[in-house]
Amino acid sequence: KRQGEGTGLGLATVFGIVKHSGGHIQVASEVDQGTAFNIYLPRSEPAEPGELRRNLQRDLRDLERSGTETVLVVEDEGAVRDQAVLVLESYGYTVLDAANGRAALEISRSHTGPVDLLLTDVIMPGLNGRELADLLQPERPEILVLYMSGYTGDAIENHGVLAEGVAFIPKPFTLEDLLRQVRKVLDKER
Repeated sequence: KRQGEGTGLGLATVFGIVKHSGGHIQVASEVDQGTAFNIYLPRSEPAEPGELRRNLQRDLRDLERSGTETVLVVEDEGAVRDQAVLVLESYGYTVLDAANGRAALEISRSHTGPVDLLLTDVIMPGLNGRELADLLQPERPEILVLYMSGYTGDAIENHGVLAEGVAFIPKPFTLEDLLRQVRKVLDKER
């Protein structure tokens, strides 16, 4: 549009529709790279855990084995956390979950068994994912870390939050991608 021909992309309208529908919008923007708007909407009918497991089993026949490890999931977006917990539990993992870094530290400290993997969002209020991992690793030297974020890996590296080469899964991800990446990180280090 030429200057003065309209007021933008109608984001206020989109925001209103998405919020009214029980969803949310995630925005990631980088100078000279562009902007991405991810819109998340709830399912029209919630899937039963058994249905989710059957669908995933059908789609993931080539995953060699179910998990037996313990995963600590830390994610401030409740819907993302709930889906990750549901899919990991349905594949045999023991899952501990927290909505933020401080809660994750408390859960880890009160859990008497092993915690094999920390699956954490990178950007969270309070402690970010890297800070959380840095605090947990001295207490649990065996813990592996898989970071997730709606920001690209390059954007996170450029801002100094994560080092190059760390295990990372971009959001949004499919449940299949999540299971594969969790298994990859656990198997690579064992």
